[in-house]
Amino acid sequence: MALLPQPAERPVDTSASPIFDPYINRELSSLEFNQRVLDQAADRANPVLERLRFLCISCTNLDEFFEVRVAALKQRLELGAAARGPDRLTPQQLMLEIRLRSLSLVHEQYELLNRDILPDLGREGIRFLQRTDWTRDQRRWLKNYFHDEVVPVLTPITLDPSRPFPRMLNKSLNFIVRLEGKDAFGRLRHRAVVQAPRSLPRIIRLPEELSEAGDENYVFLSSIIHAHVAELFPGLGVEGCYQFRVTRNSNLYVDDEEVDDLIVALQGQLAASRYGAAVRLEVSKECPDDLCRFLLEHFALDTADLYTVEGPVNLNRLATICDMARRPELCYPPFTPGMPAALKTDEDIFSVLRKQNVLLHHPYQSFGPVIDFIAAAAADPRVLAIKQTLYRTGADSPFVEHLVKAAKAGKEVTVVVELMARFDEAANISVATRLQEAGAHVVYGLVGYKTHAKMALVVRREESGLKRYVHLGTGNYHPATARLYTDYGFMSCSRQLGEDVHNVFMQLTSLTASTDLHRILIAPFNLLRDLILRIDREIEHAQNGDGGRIIAKVNALIEPQIIDALYRASSAGVQIDLIVRGICSLRPGVPGLSENIRVRSIIGRFLEHSRVYYFQNNGKEEFFCSSADWMDRNFFRRTETCFPIRQRPLKDRLKADLELFLADNTQAWRMNGDGSYDKLRADNEPPVSAQQTLLADLSAGA
Repeated sequence: MALLPQPAERPVDTSASPIFDPYINRELSSLEFNQRVLDQAADRANPVLERLRFLCISCTNLDEFFEVRVAALKQRLELGAAARGPDRLTPQQLMLEIRLRSLSLVHEQYELLNRDILPDLGREGIRFLQRTDWTRDQRRWLKNYFHDEVVPVLTPITLDPSRPFPRMLNKSLNFIVRLEGKDAFGRLRHRAVVQAPRSLPRIIRLPEELSEAGDENYVFLSSIIHAHVAELFPGLGVEGCYQFRVTRNSNLYVDDEEVDDLIVALQGQLAASRYGAAVRLEVSKECPDDLCRFLLEHFALDTADLYTVEGPVNLNRLATICDMARRPELCYPPFTPGMPAALKTDEDIFSVLRKQNVLLHHPYQSFGPVIDFIAAAAADPRVLAIKQTLYRTGADSPFVEHLVKAAKAGKEVTVVVELMARFDEAANISVATRLQEAGAHVVYGLVGYKTHAKMALVVRREESGLKRYVHLGTGNYHPATARLYTDYGFMSCSRQLGEDVHNVFMQLTSLTASTDLHRILIAPFNLLRDLILRIDREIEHAQNGDGGRIIAKVNALIEPQIIDALYRASSAGVQIDLIVRGICSLRPGVPGLSENIRVRSIIGRFLEHSRVYYFQNNGKEEFFCSSADWMDRNFFRRTETCFPIRQRPLKDRLKADLELFLADNTQAWRMNGDGSYDKLRADNEPPVSAQQTLLADLSAGA
């Protein structure tokens, strides 16, 4: 078997170091992004249930940050790898800064919940009842709920030398209980642990007859267990009961040189990751110091890993209220995604694509045509083969359904499934197994090089011969996230584009070089190189007096080589606008380095996920859409595609969209050179919201 061609290695920079740090640390930039998300929860312009949702998203983001980024940093420290990163911070300095910023973020999360969101929900008749607020009838109902629903699945464990501390699942809800007295065997007991069953909801809605007319009353499972915990230890006194939650390292490690069967290795890693090394301990603020020390010692954590909270330790579970509450007026108004005019016909998708290319902008425009594309291919007797990549596709995916049908119908179906899509590994193993059982050719992403490209290829026999139809996108084949994430999808029957996609699939299955691509740029091979060549071309135009202009919309920007190229372009006079939703290691507006670079972040109703690159090219404008962010992993450790948009109407659409994002003054944040962000405000200018404008222009309305 041919070996996978090696991507270009990053050159070593031997130049003298500047007197300032040219790069912002990615971890600290990530926390800045999470702060912007949390600020959406504080923005009263958003409906109150959506503010609660933003609060929960910020908590989920912080969980993942500790599970992945802090866990990796801790491992570096344990291994003695104290080398500074491009930002020049040592791991020790970085851990201290993470601690300080995370403490501030957590404090703000709970303060916002307790002093703002919960009171606002209460005024709307949605209440979370504390134990001190329960009426007699409510107490009776909750006591019955505890005995009927909770006790049968609880396993309280009293600790002693023969009954060690039980294993705690990652992010599970638990209680440490202080006891006094002797047990049934005459032995003194001091502590016990109660683990909240994963099978039970964390928030319980009280029956309507136990609430005032029009009100919705909810109780936390933790409150129910706390109120009745003494009943779990008859004969013993309960002096205190305190919530805690441990966050564990969730990184998966698979050695590509040692693995014989990736699925078997990954399944083993998934099971182990639930009990990975602890990285953070959260406890309720009432927990006494001695019990905190006891828990820290058990989990081999330091006091710097302890976070005390004023409320439920599993705050992100509040997100279920956004769906449980029957108050649509407290959420964003619903909308119906629009449909491009070209697809509003009785013609089949293949007839449409033979006439013109189609550019879809989700979620403003329907994701349905993408599903229909694969569905039509599965049902069409003229279709001979379907090839598709799957990174995240969701449970009960319609794509998997149609691919299974196609395989069972005898079509050649090839699916590249990325098993190591973080937190979706188990679901993707299930998808791969099902497709294989249906007769599809299933190929896994190569260990060490995740297949992150979003592409589908349909081969159809027509009167003129075989014709290829393609879909390329910036987002996953996931109908649910297509309603929440902004992404572009491009559909075409271009001969050259079809050949390119075919060659990329050949590379993914045969691991041989993909040569002579006509249009597509691909990582980890030529994408970074060709982007830097285009940046250098803008520098030449600027130096020749023709001006230079670059606009890039990405989710993250941290790769040093491309940052350095942008710095060079800025110094040459190229005007650069970067729309970076999340992490950004580039410092904008620094005299002598980046005074011609502006960075903004858009945080709104939808998660900005599309990647678009624009180069002015002295009037011969180039537009690209891509699956790749400007990060090391995307350029060097993933298979990514970057495809041009060449037709003038579609280029005009992309340019108008980019200009709209640059004009946004209601949901945009401007980045400063020190890594902080300022929220833009309309003030005396007309308010502009890119997302609301696109929703009004492209959707089919409410």
